[in-house]
Amino acid sequence: MSLTALVLNCSLKPTPAPSSTEKLAGEVLAALAGFGVTGHQVRVVDADVRPGVEKDMGAGDEWPAIREQVLAADILVLATPTWMGHMSSVASRVLERLDAELSETDDAGRPHLFGKVAVAVVVGNEDGAHKITADFFQALNDVGYTIPAQGGVYWNGEAMQSVDYNDLDAVPEAVASQTQTVARNAAHLAAVLTDRPYPPAS
Repeated sequence: MSLTALVLNCSLKPTPAPSSTEKLAGEVLAALAGFGVTGHQVRVVDADVRPGVEKDMGAGDEWPAIREQVLAADILVLATPTWMGHMSSVASRVLERLDAELSETDDAGRPHLFGKVAVAVVVGNEDGAHKITADFFQALNDVGYTIPAQGGVYWNGEAMQSVDYNDLDAVPEAVASQTQTVARNAAHLAAVLTDRPYPPAS
C-alpha cells in the first residue's frame, strides 16, 4: 500500500528564509518515510491564498492548486509557528479555506475527507502549543479528518528567550520520540482507513 503525506507549512517567512516550522515538519516527514509514506512540504505563504471559505475565491487565488495536493494526500501535516500564543495567521487562513470541504461528499454521501488523517506540528518561543493543537484537531475533525492517538508534536523554547528550533544543536529526545509516535500512528491509521473506509451515510 502506497501512502502519501502533505505538509502545509504555515510559517510567516517566505522561501528561502530558514523556518523552524519547516525543520520540525521535515522531521515528521522523515519519520513517516520510515513507515513507507512519501511526502513533501508546501510553504503556504509563498502562494496568494485569498481570504474566504470557498474552494476557489476567483481570479488570482492560488488555493485551488494547493487544495488539489490536499485532496491527493492520505495524511495532512498542518504545521505552524506560535505567535503571541496563537497559530499563525496563515494557519488560520488554511483552516478557513478547508471549511469549504464540509459540503463536498463522495458517491456514498460521505464527506470526502473522511478517509484521511491529519496531525499537528507546532513550534515557538512562547506557550500556546497545546491550545493551537486543540484548535487544529477540532477544526480538522470538523471537516472530516481523523486524528490518530497522540497526533501532535511540538517544541516550545524557554519563555522570553530568542532560541529557535533551528538553533538547537540536537533534537530534544522528547521531541524525537513524539515525532516517531506521530508518524507511526498516522501511517497506521491511514492504512486502516484506506483498507476499511468509514461506512456510507444512511
